[in-house]
Amino acid sequence: MDAVDAAGILLAPPTGREPDAAYAALHAHGPILQVSEPLHLISGYEAVDRALRDPALEAVDAARLDQAWPAWREYRAVALFADSMLRANPPHHTRQRRLAAGVFTARRVSALRAVIAEQVDELLAGLTAYGTGVDLVGHLAYPLPIRVITALLGVPAADRGRFRRLAEALTAVLEMHWTEEDRVRADAAADELIDYFAHLVELRRAEPADDLVTALAAAHDADGERLTANELLANLALLLVAGFETTTNLIGNAVVLLLDHPAYAEKLREDPELAPAYVEEVLRIDAPVQMTSRVVARPTQIAGRPVPVGSELILLLGAANRDPARFDRPDVFDPARQGSPPLSFGAGVHYCLGAPLARLEAQVALPALLRRYPDLALAERPVRRARMNLRGWRELPVTLAR
Repeated sequence: MDAVDAAGILLAPPTGREPDAAYAALHAHGPILQVSEPLHLISGYEAVDRALRDPALEAVDAARLDQAWPAWREYRAVALFADSMLRANPPHHTRQRRLAAGVFTARRVSALRAVIAEQVDELLAGLTAYGTGVDLVGHLAYPLPIRVITALLGVPAADRGRFRRLAEALTAVLEMHWTEEDRVRADAAADELIDYFAHLVELRRAEPADDLVTALAAAHDADGERLTANELLANLALLLVAGFETTTNLIGNAVVLLLDHPAYAEKLREDPELAPAYVEEVLRIDAPVQMTSRVVARPTQIAGRPVPVGSELILLLGAANRDPARFDRPDVFDPARQGSPPLSFGAGVHYCLGAPLARLEAQVALPALLRRYPDLALAERPVRRARMNLRGWRELPVTLAR
């Protein structure tokens, strides 16, 4: 496979196909590939890392959408993300992020370890109700992070069950390709989430609590310039969806890697202190988010070459994590490896707010799962979701005992 063929695979509508061979072809070509006059694929670790931190590169925000796509507000799912910190640039991004950052501090996340361990134990004990075979996505990888993020936000526990369907529909517009059917489902999900949080904000105004909905609603009420009404609802929806979508994929991807590498699974079962290193290697070799995008706003260079202002860049996080110039044997799962951190949660001003929490949930859940069910095995090969960017398993059927 040459680099052009690799680009064709990565830019085509998603099928669930593994991208490893395409990434290898891009690395053989070099850290940057110009696909068309405006579009470039960035695959090298150093190039992606620098691009994520380069202030001359910006997210596609509302102002850019106004110039390139006047009707974008009619696409309500696109508008929801555009109103959030995900698509904002400084200073708007800085203002929005600062308001949410307090709930994801290292100290506060660390204090959640005991709560997460309790939730993990409860979920693992409940798996036996399903007999010897169970879907770990539906009964562990999804319910654990949804319990944690809804508690932080202040979403009632009775509402947790509705969000997996909404996130599946909404996040389709974060892929490079989506159909009209995807758009209709995503817009309906956006409407439902916005309506849900509008009602919850009103409830928290009447009955404040120690949660993020209350805090962000208070920030808006105190100064609408600090957080507009659209930004308030968009960021609540973003934090909910992002708070479990990537963690669900991280846990599911980790389970498959461990069951495919039983010697490593045994080591982690015997020594849970290895969990942080294991989670980092899972993030590297099977990142739950595979790519992000930027636009060149001011003159700059990528991988030592000038890139014209206005160029569109696809930053391939998953490819950067497998760059042979940075990682020895990049396609080998090796939790003992040392060196550069994975770029799976990004870098720079848009570094994922929830990264410490996602890491902690996986670090607690994985060794606990292996200890409680030492005979855990895949019941059949799982099937990938038909997504190129948000990478995970549709279901994860396992047997709990021989």
